[in-house]
Amino acid sequence: MIDKMYLVGFMAAGKSTLARALGSRLGWRVEDVDQLIEAREQLTIAEIFARHGEPYFRAVEREIMTLLLPLRQTIVATGGGTFMDLDTRMALNVDGLTVWLDVPFEQLLARIPPDGNRPLARDPAQIAQLYELRRAAYQQAHVRLDASEAPIEELADRLVERLAREADICDISS
Repeated sequence: MIDKMYLVGFMAAGKSTLARALGSRLGWRVEDVDQLIEAREQLTIAEIFARHGEPYFRAVEREIMTLLLPLRQTIVATGGGTFMDLDTRMALNVDGLTVWLDVPFEQLLARIPPDGNRPLARDPAQIAQLYELRRAAYQQAHVRLDASEAPIEELADRLVERLAREADICDISS
């Protein structure tokens, strides 16, 4: 039976918002990886990148993901790059249901505020390249959810229905 869900996808795909909606519907714990990193480091993501660089950030991210693995009945909103790490991706795919929130690049770009809080989104050419690179990793999630048009409530309902179907399948086989 599925008792954990990892939401993966590019920055601004809606992972954090959908995680909260799912947690509310299911009565499950919700964890946001970027928020956990900021709380641990006492810095914003942008400040971590500026002071310590991306390799440091990714190391902290891997540590946080390792701490989240034992939790059950949990929805985890991952960072946009979390699923790029092969070991992390494999661990998440074994530990729970991984759901890729697929949103077209143009839509994501329109959702990203130009406030500089997303350090990897400062250069338009770089962000387009990053999007294409990450799609290959996201495609390895268990479920692809078209998150481009439907409201968050509808997306949450779809995923809750999916969990219910999975539970029915598990009950039949046990």
